[in-house]
Amino acid sequence: MTMPDRIDTAWIVLIGLALATLLLPPLLPRPLLANALVLILAAIKGRRIALDFLDLRAAPALWRGLVGAWIATLVLFAWLASAIVTLI
Repeated sequence: MTMPDRIDTAWIVLIGLALATLLLPPLLPRPLLANALVLILAAIKGRRIALDFLDLRAAPALWRGLVGAWIATLVLFAWLASAIVTLI
């Protein structure tokens, strides 16, 4: 039996994160906390996809930083939008 390569490992981690995204939010008492958890898991999934499937691990640090900042910005705006909707 051979060791799984990075893509296989990333795929398994992404499936685990997807299941956590589905199963954990109903267990949390507050919607804002559940939204934050879902978005954090989405950010982790986005980063894994960018690094492993788009092969940004081999890219210059500037590109990795820009893509990471883009993912963080999207998550922040999505959380702000969900917070505004929840609080209204």
